[in-house]
Amino acid sequence: MFTIEQIKEAHSKVKSGADFPNYIQDLIILGVKGYDTFVNDGHVEYYGVNGYSVTADEKYPEIKVADFPNKEYFIELLVKHQHGETDYMTFCNHCAQCGIAKWRVDIVEMTCTYFDKSGNEILIEKIPE
Repeated sequence: MFTIEQIKEAHSKVKSGADFPNYIQDLIILGVKGYDTFVNDGHVEYYGVNGYSVTADEKYPEIKVADFPNKEYFIELLVKHQHGETDYMTFCNHCAQCGIAKWRVDIVEMTCTYFDKSGNEILIEKIPE
């Protein structure tokens, strides 16, 4: 089974959203099936087979997530991030500003789903392979 240290090593290679597809490939090799990233403090829950999971502690001071999502503006900011125009912390702040409380990466389905505070799906994207 994978460890937080192995995941951190894979994540250390990510400098912008443009590096995300390679990161996913590294996680597949480790046996990660998916993970949830929580925008308010950056903690991440990683899932494997047979109910295996590990949690990486929060990464940054708490940021307030807006109560209501702004899907259109979020998509605009997401595209910028995916083109390497923003770093991770900027992206997290943009998520919070647009009411995105967490995102779930499903490595089996190769999707990334963004949720608001109420758990509603705001956007589902296919991850490039």
